[in-house]
Formats: sequence, structure tokens, C-alpha cells
Amino acid sequence: MPVNVRIVQGLQEAASILASDRGAQLLGGGTLLVRDINEGVMTEGTLLRAVDPALLAMNTGGARVELGAGVTMAMVLASRDLSYLHAAARGIGGPAVRTTATIGGNLFAATPYGDFTTALLALEAVVTLHAGFGGARVMPLEEMLANRARGGVGLVASVGFSRPAGADAFRFVKVARVRPKGVSVLSIAAHLPQNAGRISGARVAYGAMGPTPLRAKAVERVLEGRTLDAATIAAAKTAALEGTQPATDAIASEWYRREVLPVHLGRLLAGETS
Repeated sequence: MPVNVRIVQGLQEAASILASDRGAQLLGGGTLLVRDINEGVMTEGTLLRAVDPALLAMNTGGARVELGAGVTMAMVLASRDLSYLHAAARGIGGPAVRTTATIGGNLFAATPYGDFTTALLALEAVVTLHAGFGGARVMPLEEMLANRARGGVGLVASVGFSRPAGADAFRFVKVARVRPKGVSVLSIAAHLPQNAGRISGARVAYGAMGPTPLRAKAVERVLEGRTLDAATIAAAKTAALEGTQPATDAIASEWYRREVLPVHLGRLLAGETS
């Protein structure tokens, strides 16, 4: 049975099909699925094309941000309200890819892809899921990624998160051998809100340092309640590798990723993100 495309109107209908047909997959921008078809990885099944306007909704002006799963990287880059996410969106392929690559698709990108998801993880994003028969539910992105690794998540309708506190509170860097659009050696995102000069609510996430983007919880513990000075950064670099499981692939070896992570984490924390 060849691959076929089925267009559906509503998210609930699409979620119901995904729940009942294991061979069905949601088609967003197609940057991953179409590649799999062209390379013979996917040879049969159904691609669902949902045309629900909710997938393209963007609520970006308030303290709480909500982005539809079908919002593209180009749409993120066109929004002044989302300037803190521009570096992460700009790291997704070249201009042509960014016009089609979606937020929802990036949530399912296998390592070493998924850099935008790394940024969302540091922002403690939650995802709204449609499972097919039980209506919508909200789940922390970290939990959704764990479920993704085990298989079976449901349809992601949107992601939501709180706007970073302050212009310098959110930082992101993508490390690649070929700039600006090479595949990641690794990526790092950090949300570092401060209260009276001390970090309060530190969140740090890595991409390409495990099977999915992951929280750097040991680094978060080091940073919490401290000033972001040289001693704190040195301590964070010492804790940088705890909990990581980098792989060896065509981009970089496990050894190389472990070697360069503390260096780039230190630069990010010091404000050297260029």
C-alpha cells in the first residue's frame, strides 16, 4: 500500500485517525516526513493534512504566549514579540526550510535535530494534546518528550509558555560545524530570571546531548540563588555533563560533544552568544 495523503478539517478528527491507525502520521511542513518518503524510509501509510486554522494561531503580546503547532519558523522570525526565539528559529535549516518547518514538527525531530524544542524546554513550555477520544489535555513539554521516546503522544495542537522576564533573561546558542544552517553538534538554551541580582527559577536545556532535548538539572541547581559571576559559571561548567547521553553520529562523536559542551555553556552564561 503506497503512501497517501488525506486532508481533514478539524484537530479532533485528525487525532481520532491517528489514535486508530498506527500507519497514519500528521503532515506539518513536511521537512522530516517528505524526506523520509524520498529516501525510502516511509514506504506506506497515511499522511494527514489538517487545515484547522487553530494550528496557525499566534498569541504573542501578553505575559503568556501560545503558538499553534503549525506555526512555522519563518512566522516566528517575522514576529517582533518573539525576538527572544529568533536565534532558535534561525538555526532551523535555511530560508526555504524555515518557511515550511513547523513548531509541532520540531517537537518530534530526532536528535541531533530539534533545536527549537530545546529553547521551548528551557522556557518550561506546555503542549496541548488531542488524543482522539478524550478531548484536549495539557502536558509539560518535558513529560511529552519522555512519552515520545516511549512511543505514542497524540496530536500536538499548540505550545504555551510564559514570556521571559527581561531582555537578557533568555539565551540560546546552536553549535554547528557549518554555519548558519548546519546540523547541530549541540544546542543550549537558558532562562535565567533574576531577583535582587540572584538567579531565581533557572532553567537550562540541551539539544543533541541525549535521545531527546533534556533539562540540565544539575546546572540549574548550581545556578539557583547565585549571582552569575565567574565562580558560578565555573561551577556550572563542572556540572554540565551530569545526566547527558550524547550519541556518536555523522556530525560529531560522543567524546567531542562532551568536550565542547562545558565550553559553550560557559560562554552562554557569560553572555557570549555570537
